[in-house]
Amino acid sequence: MSKIDDITRESWIMNTFPEWGTWLNEEIENEEVKPGTVAMWWLGCTGVWFKTPGGCNISVDLWCGNGKRTHGDGRMKVGHQMANMCGARAMQPNLRAVPFVIDPFAVKQVDAVLATHYHQDHMSAEYAAHVIKSGLTTVDENGKEIPVPFIGPKKSVELWQKWGVPADRCITVKPGDSIKIKDVEIIALDSFDRTCIVTTDSQGPDREELTGKCPTDMDDKAVNYLIKTPGGNIYHSGDSHYSIYFAKHGKDYDVDVAFGSYGENPVGMADKMTSCDILRMAEALRCKVVIPIHYDVWTNFMADVNEIKVLYDMKKDRLEYGFHPFFWEVGGKYVYPTDQEKRAYHHRRGFEDCFEAPQNIPFRSLL
Repeated sequence: MSKIDDITRESWIMNTFPEWGTWLNEEIENEEVKPGTVAMWWLGCTGVWFKTPGGCNISVDLWCGNGKRTHGDGRMKVGHQMANMCGARAMQPNLRAVPFVIDPFAVKQVDAVLATHYHQDHMSAEYAAHVIKSGLTTVDENGKEIPVPFIGPKKSVELWQKWGVPADRCITVKPGDSIKIKDVEIIALDSFDRTCIVTTDSQGPDREELTGKCPTDMDDKAVNYLIKTPGGNIYHSGDSHYSIYFAKHGKDYDVDVAFGSYGENPVGMADKMTSCDILRMAEALRCKVVIPIHYDVWTNFMADVNEIKVLYDMKKDRLEYGFHPFFWEVGGKYVYPTDQEKRAYHHRRGFEDCFEAPQNIPFRSLL
């Protein structure tokens, strides 16, 4: 039988998806984190994987889905949070722009599954199913073996339970709560995700009417996290917009690295922080390094990080910034404080062993 006779749509999907296979899974598993450091990998959107010297593995906002896959009827659901925000009705053209760099079903060890909020690009039913069905465990602060916990605000916990995650596996957090796992402490902090505030339970015509009503409690819908590790304190702002209250967090906690959701907002929409907002957040948090994320994933919100660099270079001397930006790539590793002085990431280029084995060429001048 010929090769083409064996090829089907299903075989193509299985042979190419996820695009990175288990490459990143293997890299994380094999990483030996040195004392006094913390290793991080960007999984796309706001998804970040953390690994510590004590072998603590934590995922935040690991998501395995996509955006639009068909034009459909060309209409957005009338109760979608962005329809609620701006009154738009034409379908949002948000196609996923980056590959899947991690296989959620190949994860062999994780100590906590965290979500900042319950929007679809920050939680994964597939990942939750794998963690539950695989019987993955960790240890509590007393060294007792326990099932891997799912940690998030009330609405995230409700969604996990709706998917079938047992209630006793879920930990609901609100600002001020603290959880210790191995050599990590997770502190929940205030979120400033105003898109989450205008998210209603129904996306249909029976959506909740928000006009004239006092906003629901943000603490039930979204949180930010300060993740205290042996290598430094990492601030994950979820999908927060800019808020002057970042300055309060910067006064209350020492922040080494801060992640901020950056994007080019379409006219009539304010869903991501701008380049100026990213710098203001970093200044307010008094962090040492600020890393923009989220700008990668949606085709209609993609942004150029060079805009941040230009503004930073314009303002850093006059405003005496005590931080600098770092520009990452999805699937890339960042180790703090080892990589603290780096300004941009490039994937490993390879060919380090060139000319170590005999060449197979007609003559050297060919090169």
